[in-house]
Amino acid sequence: MTKVVRVLTVLCTALLPVLTAPAVAEPAVLPWTGSWETAPSGVAEALPGAAVRNVVHLSTGGIAVRVRLSNRLGTRPLRLGAVTVAVRRAAGADAVPGTVRTAAFHGVPETVVPPGADTVTDPVPLPVQAGTDLLVTVYTPDDSGPATYHRTALQTSYLARSGAGRAADTDGTAYTLTTSRWYYVTGVDVRGAGAGSIVAFGDSLTDGNGSTPDANRRWPDRLAQRLRRHRLGVLNAGIAGNRLLRDGTGPSALARLDADALDRAGVRILVVWEGVNDVKGTPQANDAAAYAAAYRAIVARAHARGIRVVGVTLTPFAGYSAWTAAREGVRQRVNAFIRTGGAFDAVADADAAVRDPADPLRIRPRYDPGDHLHFNDTGMAAVADVVHHALTRRQHAPAPLHRAQSVRPHARTLVLRAPAR
Repeated sequence: MTKVVRVLTVLCTALLPVLTAPAVAEPAVLPWTGSWETAPSGVAEALPGAAVRNVVHLSTGGIAVRVRLSNRLGTRPLRLGAVTVAVRRAAGADAVPGTVRTAAFHGVPETVVPPGADTVTDPVPLPVQAGTDLLVTVYTPDDSGPATYHRTALQTSYLARSGAGRAADTDGTAYTLTTSRWYYVTGVDVRGAGAGSIVAFGDSLTDGNGSTPDANRRWPDRLAQRLRRHRLGVLNAGIAGNRLLRDGTGPSALARLDADALDRAGVRILVVWEGVNDVKGTPQANDAAAYAAAYRAIVARAHARGIRVVGVTLTPFAGYSAWTAAREGVRQRVNAFIRTGGAFDAVADADAAVRDPADPLRIRPRYDPGDHLHFNDTGMAAVADVVHHALTRRQHAPAPLHRAQSVRPHARTLVLRAPAR
Protein backbone atom coordinates (compact mmCIF):
# COMPACT_ATOMS: atom_id res chain seq x y z
CA MET A 1 0.00 0.00 0.00
CA THR A 2 2.81 2.39 0.87
CA LYS A 3 4.39 1.84 -2.55
CA VAL A 4 1.10 2.55 -4.33
CA VAL A 5 0.61 5.78 -2.38
CA ARG A 6 4.12 6.88 -3.25
CA VAL A 7 3.51 6.25 -6.96
CA LEU A 8 0.24 8.17 -6.91
CA THR A 9 1.91 11.05 -5.10
CA VAL A 10 4.59 11.27 -7.80
CA LEU A 11 2.00 11.19 -10.59
CA CYS A 12 -0.15 13.87 -8.95
CA THR A 13 2.85 16.08 -8.43
CA ALA A 14 3.80 15.71 -12.09
CA LEU A 15 0.28 16.47 -13.28
CA LEU A 16 -0.35 19.37 -10.92
CA PRO A 17 1.02 22.14 -13.19
CA VAL A 18 -1.21 20.87 -16.01
CA LEU A 19 -4.30 20.56 -13.86
CA THR A 20 -3.92 24.04 -12.36
CA ALA A 21 -2.88 25.82 -15.58
CA PRO A 22 -5.37 28.34 -17.02
CA ALA A 23 -7.56 27.09 -19.83
CA VAL A 24 -5.98 29.62 -22.24
CA ALA A 25 -2.23 30.04 -21.94
CA GLU A 26 -0.81 33.57 -21.87
CA PRO A 27 1.02 34.43 -25.11
CA ALA A 28 4.79 34.32 -24.76
CA VAL A 29 6.50 37.71 -24.61
CA LEU A 30 8.77 38.05 -27.60
CA PRO A 31 12.42 38.63 -26.69
CA TRP A 32 14.53 41.72 -27.26
CA THR A 33 17.45 41.44 -29.65
CA GLY A 34 20.19 43.98 -30.24
CA SER A 35 19.88 45.25 -33.82
CA TRP A 36 22.31 48.18 -33.90
CA GLU A 37 25.01 49.53 -31.61
CA THR A 38 27.76 52.04 -31.36
CA ALA A 39 30.14 52.37 -28.41
CA PRO A 40 30.76 55.73 -26.73
CA SER A 41 34.23 56.88 -27.75
CA GLY A 42 34.51 60.36 -26.21
CA VAL A 43 32.78 63.68 -25.67
CA ALA A 44 32.00 66.66 -27.86
CA GLU A 45 30.68 70.13 -27.16
CA ALA A 46 27.06 70.12 -26.01
CA LEU A 47 24.33 71.23 -28.42
CA PRO A 48 21.85 73.12 -26.22
CA GLY A 49 18.53 73.73 -27.91
CA ALA A 50 19.42 71.51 -30.87
CA ALA A 51 17.88 68.32 -32.20
CA VAL A 52 20.20 65.68 -33.65
CA ARG A 53 18.64 63.25 -36.11
CA ASN A 54 20.95 60.22 -35.90
CA VAL A 55 20.83 57.79 -38.84
CA VAL A 56 21.38 54.17 -37.79
CA HIS A 57 21.21 50.97 -39.86
CA LEU A 58 19.37 48.01 -38.32
CA SER A 59 20.76 44.51 -38.77
CA THR A 60 17.54 42.65 -37.91
CA GLY A 61 13.87 43.55 -37.68
CA GLY A 62 10.94 43.27 -35.30
CA ILE A 63 7.54 44.59 -34.26
CA ALA A 64 8.81 47.19 -31.77
CA VAL A 65 12.00 49.04 -30.88
CA ARG A 66 13.64 50.56 -27.85
CA VAL A 67 16.54 52.99 -27.87
CA ARG A 68 19.63 53.11 -25.65
CA LEU A 69 20.97 56.57 -24.85
CA SER A 70 24.11 57.47 -22.98
CA ASN A 71 25.55 60.10 -20.70
CA ARG A 72 28.28 57.65 -19.76
CA LEU A 73 31.16 60.05 -20.46
CA GLY A 74 29.31 63.21 -19.42
CA THR A 75 30.03 65.19 -16.25
CA ARG A 76 26.62 66.82 -15.72
CA PRO A 77 23.01 65.55 -15.77
CA LEU A 78 21.71 65.19 -19.33
CA ARG A 79 18.16 66.38 -19.90
CA LEU A 80 16.46 64.68 -22.83
CA GLY A 81 13.59 66.96 -23.89
CA ALA A 82 12.31 64.65 -26.60
CA VAL A 83 13.39 61.43 -28.33
CA THR A 84 11.68 60.09 -31.44
CA VAL A 85 12.19 57.16 -33.77
CA ALA A 86 11.10 56.84 -37.39
CA VAL A 87 11.85 54.85 -40.50
CA ARG A 88 14.05 56.90 -42.79
CA ARG A 89 12.89 57.77 -46.25
CA ALA A 90 15.30 56.95 -49.10
CA ALA A 91 17.97 59.44 -47.99
CA GLY A 92 18.50 62.63 -46.03
CA ALA A 93 16.62 63.56 -42.86
CA ASP A 94 13.07 62.82 -44.06
CA ALA A 95 11.00 60.16 -42.30
CA VAL A 96 8.55 57.82 -43.98
CA PRO A 97 5.14 59.40 -43.35
CA GLY A 98 3.23 57.72 -40.56
CA THR A 99 6.30 56.14 -38.91
CA VAL A 100 7.36 58.87 -36.47
CA ARG A 101 6.96 57.71 -32.87
CA THR A 102 7.70 59.57 -29.64
CA ALA A 103 9.67 57.48 -27.17
CA ALA A 104 8.83 57.60 -23.47
CA PHE A 105 10.74 56.91 -20.27
CA HIS A 106 8.55 55.19 -17.71
CA GLY A 107 5.57 56.67 -19.46
CA VAL A 108 6.74 60.29 -19.77
CA PRO A 109 8.40 61.92 -22.81
CA GLU A 110 11.29 63.57 -20.95
CA THR A 111 13.99 62.28 -18.65
CA VAL A 112 17.28 63.24 -16.99
CA VAL A 113 20.25 60.88 -17.31
CA PRO A 114 22.84 61.18 -14.51
CA PRO A 115 26.50 61.57 -15.46
CA GLY A 116 28.17 58.24 -16.02
CA ALA A 117 24.88 56.49 -16.74
CA ASP A 118 22.87 55.09 -19.65
CA THR A 119 19.11 54.84 -20.10
CA VAL A 120 16.69 52.86 -22.27
CA THR A 121 13.36 54.05 -23.62
CA ASP A 122 10.08 52.25 -23.10
CA PRO A 123 9.09 49.90 -25.93
CA VAL A 124 8.01 51.82 -29.03
CA PRO A 125 5.50 50.03 -31.30
CA LEU A 126 7.10 50.37 -34.74
CA PRO A 127 7.49 47.47 -37.19
CA VAL A 128 10.94 47.54 -38.81
CA GLN A 129 12.67 45.34 -41.34
CA ALA A 130 16.24 44.05 -41.36
CA GLY A 131 18.43 46.53 -43.23
CA THR A 132 16.19 49.50 -42.38
CA ASP A 133 17.67 52.96 -41.77
CA LEU A 134 16.15 54.31 -38.57
CA LEU A 135 16.09 57.99 -37.55
CA VAL A 136 16.70 58.47 -33.84
CA THR A 137 16.18 62.15 -33.05
CA VAL A 138 17.37 63.54 -29.72
CA TYR A 139 16.39 67.03 -28.56
CA THR A 140 18.47 68.49 -25.72
CA PRO A 141 16.97 71.79 -24.47
CA ASP A 142 19.76 72.66 -22.03
CA ASP A 143 23.54 72.89 -21.89
CA SER A 144 24.16 69.54 -20.26
CA GLY A 145 27.92 69.71 -20.51
CA PRO A 146 30.12 67.37 -22.57
CA ALA A 147 28.03 65.25 -24.93
CA THR A 148 28.74 61.52 -25.09
CA TYR A 149 29.23 60.62 -28.74
CA HIS A 150 30.77 58.19 -31.18
CA ARG A 151 33.34 59.94 -33.33
CA THR A 152 33.88 57.64 -36.31
CA ALA A 153 30.30 57.09 -37.42
CA LEU A 154 31.06 56.90 -41.16
CA GLN A 155 27.44 57.94 -41.46
CA THR A 156 25.94 61.36 -42.16
CA SER A 157 23.42 62.47 -39.55
CA TYR A 158 21.50 65.73 -39.34
CA LEU A 159 21.18 68.67 -36.98
CA ALA A 160 18.49 71.30 -36.40
CA ARG A 161 20.03 74.15 -34.39
CA SER A 162 16.58 75.31 -33.25
CA GLY A 163 15.29 71.91 -32.25
CA ALA A 164 12.31 72.74 -30.04
CA GLY A 165 9.27 71.00 -31.49
CA ARG A 166 11.29 69.49 -34.34
CA ALA A 167 11.97 65.98 -33.01
CA ALA A 168 8.63 64.71 -34.35
CA ASP A 169 8.97 66.31 -37.81
CA THR A 170 8.37 64.00 -40.74
CA ASP A 171 9.86 66.52 -43.11
CA GLY A 172 13.60 66.98 -42.56
CA THR A 173 13.90 70.52 -43.91
CA ALA A 174 14.66 71.95 -40.44
CA TYR A 175 17.77 69.75 -40.27
CA THR A 176 20.04 72.03 -42.26
CA LEU A 177 23.39 70.95 -40.77
CA THR A 178 25.17 67.62 -41.00
CA THR A 179 27.48 65.72 -38.67
CA SER A 180 29.65 62.63 -39.04
CA ARG A 181 29.15 61.68 -35.38
CA TRP A 182 26.43 59.86 -33.47
CA TYR A 183 25.25 61.88 -30.46
CA TYR A 184 23.88 60.21 -27.30
CA VAL A 185 22.34 57.20 -29.04
CA THR A 186 24.26 53.96 -28.44
CA GLY A 187 21.88 51.18 -29.34
CA VAL A 188 18.60 50.03 -30.80
CA ASP A 189 16.95 46.79 -29.72
CA VAL A 190 14.06 45.15 -31.58
CA ARG A 191 11.32 42.90 -30.23
CA GLY A 192 10.44 39.90 -32.34
CA ALA A 193 11.29 36.32 -33.20
CA GLY A 194 15.01 37.03 -33.32
CA ALA A 195 17.60 34.39 -32.54
CA GLY A 196 19.85 36.70 -30.52
CA SER A 197 22.78 38.92 -31.38
CA ILE A 198 26.50 38.83 -32.10
CA VAL A 199 28.78 41.59 -30.80
CA ALA A 200 31.77 42.63 -32.90
CA PHE A 201 34.16 43.99 -30.27
CA GLY A 202 37.22 45.82 -31.49
CA ASP A 203 39.04 48.94 -32.68
CA SER A 204 39.13 50.94 -35.93
CA LEU A 205 39.21 47.79 -38.04
CA THR A 206 35.77 46.97 -36.65
CA ASP A 207 34.62 50.60 -36.44
CA GLY A 208 35.00 50.72 -40.22
CA ASN A 209 37.97 52.99 -40.98
CA GLY A 210 38.83 52.66 -44.65
CA SER A 211 35.35 51.64 -45.80
CA THR A 212 33.02 53.87 -47.81
CA PRO A 213 31.02 56.33 -45.66
CA ASP A 214 27.21 56.20 -45.83
CA ALA A 215 27.35 52.75 -47.42
CA ASN A 216 27.27 50.32 -44.45
CA ARG A 217 30.25 48.35 -45.71
CA ARG A 218 32.05 47.77 -42.41
CA TRP A 219 32.74 44.08 -41.86
CA PRO A 220 30.02 43.75 -39.17
CA ASP A 221 27.51 45.16 -41.70
CA ARG A 222 28.63 42.59 -44.26
CA LEU A 223 28.42 39.83 -41.64
CA ALA A 224 24.85 40.91 -40.80
CA GLN A 225 23.91 40.47 -44.45
CA ARG A 226 25.38 36.97 -44.51
CA LEU A 227 23.57 35.95 -41.30
CA ARG A 228 20.20 37.51 -42.10
CA ARG A 229 18.47 34.19 -42.65
CA HIS A 230 19.45 33.21 -39.10
CA ARG A 231 17.51 36.26 -37.75
CA LEU A 232 20.60 37.36 -35.85
CA GLY A 233 21.44 40.93 -34.94
CA VAL A 234 25.04 42.07 -35.39
CA LEU A 235 26.25 44.83 -33.07
CA ASN A 236 29.30 46.97 -33.84
CA ALA A 237 31.19 47.75 -30.62
CA GLY A 238 34.30 48.98 -32.42
CA ILE A 239 36.08 52.17 -31.37
CA ALA A 240 38.82 53.61 -33.55
CA GLY A 241 41.93 53.93 -31.40
CA ASN A 242 40.75 51.49 -28.74
CA ARG A 243 43.22 49.21 -26.97
CA LEU A 244 43.09 45.84 -25.28
CA LEU A 245 45.42 46.38 -22.34
CA ARG A 246 45.00 50.04 -21.41
CA ASP A 247 42.86 53.06 -22.14
CA GLY A 248 43.28 54.68 -25.55
CA THR A 249 40.35 56.20 -27.40
CA GLY A 250 37.63 55.17 -25.01
CA PRO A 251 38.18 52.87 -22.03
CA SER A 252 40.24 49.72 -22.56
CA ALA A 253 38.56 46.60 -23.87
CA LEU A 254 38.55 45.05 -20.41
CA ALA A 255 37.03 48.17 -18.84
CA ARG A 256 34.20 48.54 -21.37
CA LEU A 257 33.43 44.86 -21.93
CA ASP A 258 30.22 44.72 -19.89
CA ALA A 259 28.64 47.99 -21.04
CA ASP A 260 29.53 47.63 -24.72
CA ALA A 261 29.17 43.87 -25.16
CA LEU A 262 27.99 41.54 -22.42
CA ASP A 263 25.09 43.70 -21.20
CA ARG A 264 23.57 44.13 -24.68
CA ALA A 265 20.24 42.51 -25.52
CA GLY A 266 20.21 38.86 -26.55
CA VAL A 267 23.98 38.43 -26.93
CA ARG A 268 24.93 34.88 -27.87
CA ILE A 269 28.38 35.31 -29.41
CA LEU A 270 31.24 37.78 -28.87
CA VAL A 271 33.78 38.32 -31.65
CA VAL A 272 36.99 39.82 -30.22
CA TRP A 273 39.40 41.65 -32.54
CA GLU A 274 41.49 43.86 -30.25
CA GLY A 275 45.20 44.34 -29.76
CA VAL A 276 46.81 45.91 -32.81
CA ASN A 277 46.73 49.40 -31.26
CA ASP A 278 48.61 48.05 -28.24
CA VAL A 279 51.15 46.41 -30.53
CA LYS A 280 51.75 49.43 -32.76
CA GLY A 281 51.26 52.25 -30.31
CA THR A 282 52.55 51.22 -26.89
CA PRO A 283 56.26 50.43 -26.60
CA GLN A 284 55.69 48.73 -23.24
CA ALA A 285 53.09 46.33 -24.69
CA ASN A 286 55.62 43.76 -25.87
CA ASP A 287 54.73 40.92 -23.51
CA ALA A 288 52.56 38.38 -25.32
CA ALA A 289 51.61 36.90 -21.95
CA ALA A 290 49.77 40.13 -21.07
CA TYR A 291 47.63 39.78 -24.19
CA ALA A 292 46.94 36.13 -23.37
CA ALA A 293 45.83 37.03 -19.85
CA ALA A 294 43.53 39.76 -21.17
CA TYR A 295 41.97 37.44 -23.76
CA ARG A 296 41.43 34.75 -21.14
CA ALA A 297 39.77 37.29 -18.82
CA ILE A 298 37.40 38.39 -21.60
CA VAL A 299 36.49 34.79 -22.40
CA ALA A 300 35.91 33.90 -18.74
CA ARG A 301 33.60 36.87 -18.24
CA ALA A 302 31.67 36.02 -21.41
CA HIS A 303 31.36 32.34 -20.51
CA ALA A 304 29.97 33.32 -17.11
CA ARG A 305 27.09 34.93 -19.05
CA GLY A 306 26.64 31.91 -21.32
CA ILE A 307 28.25 33.68 -24.30
CA ARG A 308 30.63 31.98 -26.74
CA VAL A 309 33.73 33.85 -27.90
CA VAL A 310 35.46 33.96 -31.29
CA GLY A 311 39.02 35.27 -31.37
CA VAL A 312 40.27 37.07 -34.50
CA THR A 313 43.97 37.13 -35.35
CA LEU A 314 45.74 40.49 -35.67
CA THR A 315 46.29 41.48 -39.28
CA PRO A 316 49.55 42.71 -40.90
CA PHE A 317 50.49 46.38 -40.91
CA ALA A 318 53.95 46.57 -42.48
CA GLY A 319 54.18 49.81 -44.44
CA TYR A 320 52.22 51.69 -41.78
CA SER A 321 54.26 54.43 -40.09
CA ALA A 322 54.31 52.68 -36.68
CA TRP A 323 55.50 49.30 -37.97
CA THR A 324 58.82 47.94 -36.69
CA ALA A 325 60.34 44.48 -36.77
CA ALA A 326 60.05 44.28 -32.97
CA ARG A 327 56.35 45.07 -33.08
CA GLU A 328 55.90 42.51 -35.84
CA GLY A 329 57.40 39.94 -33.50
CA VAL A 330 54.83 40.80 -30.83
CA ARG A 331 52.01 40.47 -33.36
CA GLN A 332 53.25 37.04 -34.40
CA ARG A 333 53.45 35.83 -30.79
CA VAL A 334 49.98 37.15 -30.00
CA ASN A 335 48.57 35.46 -33.09
CA ALA A 336 50.21 32.18 -32.11
CA PHE A 337 48.31 32.35 -28.82
CA ILE A 338 45.00 33.23 -30.50
CA ARG A 339 45.37 30.28 -32.87
CA THR A 340 46.68 27.62 -30.49
CA GLY A 341 46.26 28.87 -26.93
CA GLY A 342 42.87 27.23 -26.47
CA ALA A 343 41.27 30.33 -24.98
CA PHE A 344 38.59 30.86 -27.62
CA ASP A 345 35.65 28.73 -28.67
CA ALA A 346 36.56 29.38 -32.31
CA VAL A 347 39.19 31.34 -34.22
CA ALA A 348 38.72 33.55 -37.29
CA ASP A 349 42.15 33.76 -38.90
CA ALA A 350 41.90 37.20 -40.49
CA ASP A 351 45.70 37.36 -40.72
CA ALA A 352 45.81 34.34 -43.02
CA ALA A 353 42.87 35.64 -45.06
CA VAL A 354 44.14 39.14 -45.81
CA ARG A 355 47.94 38.96 -45.90
CA ASP A 356 49.72 39.33 -49.21
CA PRO A 357 51.15 35.96 -50.31
CA ALA A 358 54.03 37.82 -51.95
CA ASP A 359 54.80 39.76 -48.74
CA PRO A 360 53.02 38.24 -45.70
CA LEU A 361 53.94 41.17 -43.46
CA ARG A 362 51.58 43.36 -45.51
CA ILE A 363 47.90 43.16 -46.37
CA ARG A 364 46.92 42.37 -49.96
CA PRO A 365 47.07 45.51 -52.13
CA ARG A 366 43.47 45.02 -53.27
CA TYR A 367 42.30 45.23 -49.63
CA ASP A 368 44.43 48.27 -48.75
CA PRO A 369 42.84 51.76 -48.76
CA GLY A 370 46.35 53.21 -48.85
CA ASP A 371 47.48 53.37 -45.23
CA HIS A 372 48.58 49.69 -45.03
CA LEU A 373 46.63 49.14 -41.79
CA HIS A 374 42.88 49.43 -42.42
CA PHE A 375 40.67 47.82 -45.05
CA ASN A 376 38.70 49.11 -48.00
CA ASP A 377 35.27 47.71 -48.89
CA THR A 378 36.76 44.62 -50.51
CA GLY A 379 38.95 43.94 -47.49
CA MET A 380 35.99 44.41 -45.14
CA ALA A 381 34.07 41.79 -47.13
CA ALA A 382 37.02 39.39 -46.80
CA VAL A 383 37.06 39.85 -43.01
CA ALA A 384 33.30 39.25 -42.87
CA ASP A 385 33.82 36.04 -44.82
CA VAL A 386 36.44 34.67 -42.44
CA VAL A 387 34.31 35.50 -39.36
CA HIS A 388 31.27 33.96 -41.05
CA HIS A 389 33.30 30.82 -41.69
CA ALA A 390 34.25 30.62 -38.00
CA LEU A 391 30.58 30.90 -37.03
CA THR A 392 29.30 28.40 -39.58
CA ARG A 393 30.64 25.24 -41.07
CA ARG A 394 29.52 22.22 -43.03
CA GLN A 395 27.35 19.91 -41.01
CA HIS A 396 29.44 16.86 -41.92
CA ALA A 397 32.52 18.37 -40.21
CA PRO A 398 31.51 20.25 -37.06
CA ALA A 399 34.20 21.50 -34.72
CA PRO A 400 34.70 19.31 -31.62
CA LEU A 401 33.64 22.14 -29.28
CA HIS A 402 30.38 22.82 -31.07
CA ARG A 403 27.13 21.06 -31.82
CA ALA A 404 25.66 21.55 -35.28
CA GLN A 405 21.93 22.01 -35.75
CA SER A 406 20.03 19.28 -37.56
CA VAL A 407 19.77 20.64 -41.10
CA ARG A 408 20.01 19.46 -44.68
CA PRO A 409 23.33 17.77 -45.50
CA HIS A 410 26.04 20.25 -46.47
CA ALA A 411 23.87 23.28 -45.52
CA ARG A 412 25.69 25.98 -43.62
CA THR A 413 24.27 26.72 -40.20
CA LEU A 414 25.25 28.57 -37.04
CA VAL A 415 27.15 26.10 -34.88
CA LEU A 416 28.38 28.11 -31.92
CA ARG A 417 26.27 27.43 -28.86
CA ALA A 418 26.31 28.94 -25.40
CA PRO A 419 28.80 27.24 -23.07
CA ALA A 420 27.49 25.18 -20.19
CA ARG A 421 27.25 27.12 -16.95
